[in-house]
Amino acid sequence: MPDPAPVERRPDSFALGPYTVPRLWVGLWQLSSPAWGTAPASQIREAMRRHVDHGYTAFADHYGASEILFGQFQATLPPGAVLGATKWCVFKAVDPTRACVDAAVRERLTRLRATQIALLQFYWQDYADTRYMTALRHLLDLRREGVLGAVGIVNFDAIRTDEICTQLGPGAIVTNQVAFSLVDTRPLHGLADVCERHGIKLLTYGTLCGGFLADKWLGAPEPDPYTSALTPSQRKYLDVITKAWGDWALFQALLTVLRAVGDRHASASIASVAVRWVLDHPCVGAVLVGTRLGVSEHPDDNARVFTFTLTEADRADIEAVLARSAGRRMITSIGDCGAEYR
Repeated sequence: MPDPAPVERRPDSFALGPYTVPRLWVGLWQLSSPAWGTAPASQIREAMRRHVDHGYTAFADHYGASEILFGQFQATLPPGAVLGATKWCVFKAVDPTRACVDAAVRERLTRLRATQIALLQFYWQDYADTRYMTALRHLLDLRREGVLGAVGIVNFDAIRTDEICTQLGPGAIVTNQVAFSLVDTRPLHGLADVCERHGIKLLTYGTLCGGFLADKWLGAPEPDPYTSALTPSQRKYLDVITKAWGDWALFQALLTVLRAVGDRHASASIASVAVRWVLDHPCVGAVLVGTRLGVSEHPDDNARVFTFTLTEADRADIEAVLARSAGRRMITSIGDCGAEYR
């Protein structure tokens, strides 16, 4: 008799406020600019549907037209079929009155074609202006009124995350979205403890370093950021890899180890091993995988993340390379999570 067809593995899930969501989310930031490649809107919506069919039912980081595209797609589905996490980012000083907050949320609702935002993620540029607490209290009022399903924050460091959660109380904030990868481990130096203390989860981006943590870069020469066909994300993370973390030779050593680890687990990809390593930290709720919808997608390979478990030997081999890097010093050379944007 022929072997039975393999059972498709769908993403694991976790509780986020009132929702149960997958531990891999579709990151939509690459729809914000043609620099990542473009596709027709209809093709993008078809790609969103393919991801939902694979179990990827949470979409995040709505920049540019991505809010509109996701809203169009969401409108074709039954209520609650997908979760959309969008943002309100305050870069310049504003007076966060209730009217100001209402206007920002209404704009998001209009673009999403929705009556409720499942997860509204809040970013505030200037820590010296502590009115971010006022804005968050208004957002929590909107949550109580049913306009928001849950409230999260974006790129807040350990000190401010602790302050916010302490002042607003248990369950007020459900997530903090920050960079976290094998290269950028800053969340482990303070923020992870804050998450455990207050019962919040991290949503992580940059987990694949713009795509550098992938098999295609194993054995590849260091790209020139000015002449190579790199995406905006790759230019950003190449700088982190070669200036803040280590150099290209050490990065190649990391890729070599990740390839060997993957080979122990039915040839799992380097990307899958890198994501698995981040997901294994208790403070992490989900990894946001940036996806060039309609241009370049890997839903099947992403699902491999949930087919294996890293062993102690795997972790030791990975740690041996990380110990040679400046990764643990990035908390001081760059600053805590989000410092690079302030």
